[in-house]
Amino acid sequence: MNLVIVESPAKAKTIKKYLGPDFDVVASYGHVRDLVPKEGAVDPEQGFAMKYQVIERNEKHVQTIAKKLKVADALYLATDPDREGEAISWHLYELLRNRRQLGERTVYRVVFNEITKRAVQEAVAHPRELSLDMVNAQQARRALDYLVGFNLSPLLWKKIRRGLSAGRVQSPALRLICEREAEIERFERQEYWTIEADADKDAKRFVAKLIQFEGAKVEQFSITDGERAETVRQQLEQAAAGTLVVESVKRKQRKRHPAPPFTTSTLQQEAARKLGFTAQRTMRVAQQLYEGVDVGAGAVGLITYMRTDSVNLAQEALEEIRQCVADRYGADHLPPQPRFFKTKSKNAQEAHEAVRPTSVLRDPASLRPYLNQEQQRLYELIWKRTLACQMAHALINQVAVDLSAGDGNLFRATGSMVAEPGFMRVYLEGRDDAKGGDDDEERMLPEMNEGDHVTLLGIRPEQHFTEPPPRYTEASLVKALEEFGIGRPSTYATIISTLQDREYVVLDKKRFLPTDVGRVVNRFLTEYFTSYVDYDFTARLEDDLDAISRGEVDWIPILERFWKPFKEQVDHTQANVKRSDVTQERIDETCPKCGGQLSIRLGRNGRFIGCTNYPDCDYTRDLNPDQGEAEAPDVVEGRSCPECGSPLEIKRGRYGKFIGCSAYPKCRHIEPLEKPEDTGVPCPKCGKGTLQKKKSRRGKVFYSCSTYPKCDYAVWDQPLDEPCPRCGWPVLTLKVTKTKGAAKVCPQKECGYRAPVEPSTATGETE
Repeated sequence: MNLVIVESPAKAKTIKKYLGPDFDVVASYGHVRDLVPKEGAVDPEQGFAMKYQVIERNEKHVQTIAKKLKVADALYLATDPDREGEAISWHLYELLRNRRQLGERTVYRVVFNEITKRAVQEAVAHPRELSLDMVNAQQARRALDYLVGFNLSPLLWKKIRRGLSAGRVQSPALRLICEREAEIERFERQEYWTIEADADKDAKRFVAKLIQFEGAKVEQFSITDGERAETVRQQLEQAAAGTLVVESVKRKQRKRHPAPPFTTSTLQQEAARKLGFTAQRTMRVAQQLYEGVDVGAGAVGLITYMRTDSVNLAQEALEEIRQCVADRYGADHLPPQPRFFKTKSKNAQEAHEAVRPTSVLRDPASLRPYLNQEQQRLYELIWKRTLACQMAHALINQVAVDLSAGDGNLFRATGSMVAEPGFMRVYLEGRDDAKGGDDDEERMLPEMNEGDHVTLLGIRPEQHFTEPPPRYTEASLVKALEEFGIGRPSTYATIISTLQDREYVVLDKKRFLPTDVGRVVNRFLTEYFTSYVDYDFTARLEDDLDAISRGEVDWIPILERFWKPFKEQVDHTQANVKRSDVTQERIDETCPKCGGQLSIRLGRNGRFIGCTNYPDCDYTRDLNPDQGEAEAPDVVEGRSCPECGSPLEIKRGRYGKFIGCSAYPKCRHIEPLEKPEDTGVPCPKCGKGTLQKKKSRRGKVFYSCSTYPKCDYAVWDQPLDEPCPRCGWPVLTLKVTKTKGAAKVCPQKECGYRAPVEPSTATGETE
């Protein structure tokens, strides 16, 4: 018997089917060891010695592995084929060796890029040794992240506020978002006008745009006000006298080539554009497709490994794709030779493949009965992109017609038509923040030749304003992270979710907006730790990690080169920078109350403008350049503060509007704007209050005791006024999930009671 270790139970189930009775497959459930979560876990004075401990929740899985290893002849480590996967295998190997549980057994490392029978059996037949270079690269990354976090985070607590943290790759990503917001705020809108002509030829209407007036080229800011635009319109109409003359007709045909197959980055971008998926959601669903789905004859991995920066395709995959194209669309939709693509990433791991279906013969329609909606949509996106990348180019017919309106005045009409759709029959890549018309939209023009006279229906001036650069979407942020070399394919989703979890950025209309705290943190880091949030520095560090993984450099000198200047900068900032230097930003304005200096300050509810003479002067106002003094808060009619009798007001805080006492800060009474809904279920902890339905700061529903903060009992699921039949706890909860349906569940985790509920009685929130 041989023992095979993978990361997840889903992957274990799929692989077990391919290896037969001589192999037992067990999941480690991810990493089994990590750095001890306290200072000193990485010791720079001792050659960056790292102190590891078993992850508590995974100890039971390690015990299971050790138990099965006792009856195994050999150990096969089959974790993912990247740095993290290599590190998981190494940590497990070290743990078992240190506990003397390996014995004399042979240990093999096997890797595969797809979970198919052929790939798995071939990997097991050709194992290799653990790659210490890849392990050291992962250790170096983990040490760097630890050293930055454990030194910068306490500094943020002292200089800004408690609870903040900084990360090696998240900080440059935050800088990207903050710099884009600063660009938008500095942007000055400019007015400009275009002149368009509505024309008709053979009962077919079209539009032409003015490109030349009185012999001069018309550029974006040639006409900047309505009065000038109206003058130009009148002159053109007078010169044209109701007719435009065709001066030239230019026709050309251009080729459009398909996009390469997906990498991690491009998959996240396209899923965001076309499916509305977050990067995290994309990777979660892709993981499910990779690890295996039961498609009728058992589980099978449907896509290749989804963490990759390579655009390579295996030779057998190319042959299968080309055959599929020929069968479905005809040989005329195939280029003479297979297409090969070059990656833009200079450190791409070319041994890996692009993200593709393990077999394009499994078309999306045939898998529909076996996949849930998100799996179906993502698989279809990957399948179409893969098929299209090996199809013939598209041919686009383009025409540009210049029409005169008197001497020296020219309008231009453009049109395009898809002559041969080629790959566009299957797939077309999305775009970020596309401006103007879409090149791919067919704009047909009537047939025209030089000398033809065209009826002028009217001339229209159109007012426009320049627009600031757009805020980042998930797709455009992932693209920017890749271009700047911030992080690697496996980290993009984590970077984005970390920024949101720390409340440094928020999503507003699917675009990232820095919070006040995020701005202050970014200003602190860019001002006092400039080189460490510099895009080039971050990219060079990633290049160094890649070089370590390839065995080209040693990891210790890389850490030494980073650590000494970084620690010196931390110590210098600790000693010489005051809290007010960080949280206050002086502005060129004096206080109207005392004549002192005004500054932008960070308060409990965000940034505001206040006097630097505080507390002697208490002048403040909202940070809003479009308004002067802050508007007076709305008074709550007919109510007074239950604690001091002062009027109650509707105020705005960090998490939205709330009701507060007008005598603040002398009286600190606050209450929610919307009264919580009382369930009537007595609190099982204190027995005095009842459980009320409330919303967290992120809008998630939960239920907590009405006597809070005296009693802090809370549950996420709807409480039921029924005692648990197993442990006797006074309440049960109604838990509703998409996979398991509705059930009555005991909220005491150690109890584990669960009983199904009829759908008609289930009214709880879906998990």
